[in-house]
Amino acid sequence: MDLGIKGRKAIVCAASKGLGRACAMSLAREGVDLVITARTVETLEATAAEIRAATGAKVIAVAGDITTEAGRAAALAACPEPDILVNNAGGPPRGDFRDWNRDDWIKALDGNMLTPIFLIKSVVDGMIARKFGRIVNITSGSVKSPIAELGMSNGARAGLTGFVAGLARQVARHNVTINGLLPGPFLTDRLRGGFAEAAKRTNRTVEEVMAERSAHTPAGRVGDPAEFGEACAFLCAASSGYIVGQNLLLDGGAFNSSMG
Repeated sequence: MDLGIKGRKAIVCAASKGLGRACAMSLAREGVDLVITARTVETLEATAAEIRAATGAKVIAVAGDITTEAGRAAALAACPEPDILVNNAGGPPRGDFRDWNRDDWIKALDGNMLTPIFLIKSVVDGMIARKFGRIVNITSGSVKSPIAELGMSNGARAGLTGFVAGLARQVARHNVTINGLLPGPFLTDRLRGGFAEAAKRTNRTVEEVMAERSAHTPAGRVGDPAEFGEACAFLCAASSGYIVGQNLLLDGGAFNSSMG
């Protein structure tokens, strides 16, 4: 299926590995020119080289922290008129809300709510003028089903979701869409690290912990990041202009609801 976005330009945030990398790879396979960002230069450059080799796409790597003004400015300087924006940033740490102070909360809001909003603000008017824009916010399944120990993530990402719900409906008439992709458990480095911690804590193998987690998912497994990337590319398709302000949950059926 041709998604009709060959030659479009995209900024994909936090794309050196994990779900961001998967989104960048899927867009590159559709012929999209990429600017990818991440904090670690070596990892980012390696990912850029891998995407170029696999797809032949043009990929510019811009190292920096996207949650800072300088990081955002660098990405936008490399791609001032993107057709596609994939917002993504690592989530806040787990813990008990009683232990979090104001600085902890501000950092969470900066990373997972305000950074996407500021990037949207920077690009949306240009998209409106060009009559094409696709913005995808990678949030979390916790937006629909909160995870107790991820309170800062629950709050910040839900705030972004609420903001986007209003804005998406203001810009849709200009063929600019804003939607959310909500991951459940995907086999990323972060999830592997969580499995390793749980295995050590419970004196089990990583494979046993993964099997237990998989058993609690109707699909019977954790997700492949490539699946997530393909969902992102679909939301960015030229033919996806009627998908507006939605939050697509990819969790193998773990969230149990009649209405999704």
